[in-house]
Amino acid sequence: MQKIKPVEMGLIIISLIYLALILLIPAISVFFEAFHKGFQPFVEALQQREFVEAVKLTLIIALVSVPLNTVFGLCAAWVIARNEFKGKTFLMSLIDLPFSISPVVAGLMIVLLYGRNGWFGPLLETWNVKIIFALPGMILATIFVTFPFVAREVIPVLEEIGTEQEQAAQTLGATDWQIFWRVTLPSIRWGLMYGVLLTNARAMGEFGAVAVVSGSIIGQTATLPIFVELAYKNYQTEAAFSAAVVLGLLAALTLIFKEILERKTKIVDT
Repeated sequence: MQKIKPVEMGLIIISLIYLALILLIPAISVFFEAFHKGFQPFVEALQQREFVEAVKLTLIIALVSVPLNTVFGLCAAWVIARNEFKGKTFLMSLIDLPFSISPVVAGLMIVLLYGRNGWFGPLLETWNVKIIFALPGMILATIFVTFPFVAREVIPVLEEIGTEQEQAAQTLGATDWQIFWRVTLPSIRWGLMYGVLLTNARAMGEFGAVAVVSGSIIGQTATLPIFVELAYKNYQTEAAFSAAVVLGLLAALTLIFKEILERKTKIVDT
């Protein structure tokens, strides 16, 4: 067994203290605040109509935005990984844009476009279509902040597997759909599932962009993260921390699936 040097031991201790201060202790405090009066207040908080509506809204947004971003991510990844064209680097930079821009700014951009005084606001008002302070705006904001994940996970996988198998299938007379369904998709399935998992986690936990376009009306346009903030501001401490526990458990579940997918990917690679 290799002996750990004092310097390495010191760095490990510093890392553990840092993780404890930033992650572990805050997470424990959330669970403590949610359960310190017993399990019954936690259950009662989860049965509130506002909480149930927040869960429904969060699930609806995820159910719409995740499939759309999956399709977009697959198309973008295939175009970038399988083709050489002018502007390819610029296209990849555009896909990465949500990583480098504040979600609040993204929400403001959507308001600028679709708000009452925005570029398309008067036209949408003529058609009696409401985007801002309604579900469509919240879905648009979620799609914007989550659309890079699938593409960024699938692109390196497509580049790694190359085109030999696809060309062989084409030589044997397979159609484009058969090549995609029977050759390409099985090869990228773990990377694709990993991207979908990250997209879903961000969609359910997004706050900044959605808060800007939603109006944050509790029971109507409040997702789970917004519900936590509003309940805490209204001194509904048990409700706020109970909802935070639910979000924390969703994050833990995501980490478990992430670990499983990473192990599956390593098994496939070996």
